[in-house]
Amino acid sequence: MNIINSTYIDGHFVTPQGTELFALHNAATGKVTGQVRFGDQHDTRTAIAAAKRAFPGFSKTTRQQRIDWLNALGAAVKARSADLTEAAIQEYGAPVSQSSWIADYAVQAFELAVKTLKDFPFTQQVGSAQVTLEPLGVVGIITPWNANATFICSKLAMVIASGSTCVVKPSELSAHQTQVLVEALHEAGLPQGVFNLVNGRGEVVGAELSAHRDIAKISFTGSTATGKAIARAGVETMKRVTLELGGKSPTVLLEDADLNQALPLVLAVGLGNNGQSCIAGTRILVPRTRLAEFEAGITAAVQGIQSGDPRDPTTAIGPMVSQRQWDRVQSYIRTGIAEGATLLVGGEGRPQGTEGGWFVKPTVFSNAHNDMIIAREEIFGPVLTIIPYDTQDEAIEIANDTDYGLHAYVFGVDPIRTAAVADAILAGRVMINAGPMEPMAPFGGFKQSGLGRENGVFGLQAFLEPKAVMGKVG
Repeated sequence: MNIINSTYIDGHFVTPQGTELFALHNAATGKVTGQVRFGDQHDTRTAIAAAKRAFPGFSKTTRQQRIDWLNALGAAVKARSADLTEAAIQEYGAPVSQSSWIADYAVQAFELAVKTLKDFPFTQQVGSAQVTLEPLGVVGIITPWNANATFICSKLAMVIASGSTCVVKPSELSAHQTQVLVEALHEAGLPQGVFNLVNGRGEVVGAELSAHRDIAKISFTGSTATGKAIARAGVETMKRVTLELGGKSPTVLLEDADLNQALPLVLAVGLGNNGQSCIAGTRILVPRTRLAEFEAGITAAVQGIQSGDPRDPTTAIGPMVSQRQWDRVQSYIRTGIAEGATLLVGGEGRPQGTEGGWFVKPTVFSNAHNDMIIAREEIFGPVLTIIPYDTQDEAIEIANDTDYGLHAYVFGVDPIRTAAVADAILAGRVMINAGPMEPMAPFGGFKQSGLGRENGVFGLQAFLEPKAVMGKVG
């Protein structure tokens, strides 16, 4: 049993005042693997106070000092990459065939922050005014369970680069990943209070961060519903917010798409991370003239996908993170059947041989229309929905007919046509023929997929406040 009985405040591992114990599970077996002791409102306020004390000194550090700390943080996380990977495999079932990206991305976050910081203009001349971009203050970071370490590191890296300090509230479902990460970050030797972390429930720790007057900004990744609650709570103290929220991303196959090349990529962007990804391309828009061809191809491909033990190198899809998430996905599969969509492959229940864990059959619906629940709501599991279309204009209309706008994918051969469709889609990022991903490009969403942007220059600016000084003496 892995017992996590501490939180991280003011540079020390301390026993929280909170007394609630929360069970941790192995997603592939459903069995309890440990416990984490939650912090409470008092622990959160103590962490905020530590970050507030650290801010005046840390905000005055030099560019080079921050670069040195970012490099130290990256090196410390890299040294524990094997442990982070192991924790992700156990805790939410990341397949071993894919899970190394979690630790790699966490390390890369610090490297990209260094790259951004090196030449970033903190002082600019705007006409007769001198504009200085100054650190915001204490930042509240709230992260989800799917690849928790990567979200903590990407947000923390920009907090450090900006000269701010922070308090992190990670997902309670990722306490083992979090513990490994915090142990690594501690080794980097940041000044006390710059980085603090409190495990706990969203309605306790998250709510305190969202409402506390000494928190200048919230950076949150998670569901749209929770993001709205954070924004409402923060407005009383005029908090700045970056909200990276849900998605229902369209994957648009154009008439000239090469299905032999596109189909594996369509499945990768739709089912990656066990389907538990905010950028998953789960609405697949296919020309009606090619629908039968695509249905045959995707059915055969999905039937060949191995879903099961994440430690098996041949496994492509592991379990859902929890019983609750498994129940949620099963409910959506039943809804799709009830709505009249054609079930091509998959369906309710567990794949054969996976009775012990929270596994879902990779599922594909077809002949759906865009007002079905399975086409409008974020399922967060390995469930794809095919929507046929007749014209390119109709495909664009369907792609944009959503409350979300986080990500989109376009597949085609004609570069002019694919570019035109990509330009017409309302989303924070659009990928043509699945890549390559540019890590320095801004990441965030249109509409109810969020507010603000992360990564690169845009991500650093999100933790800075511009101040203009005008006039002169004499």
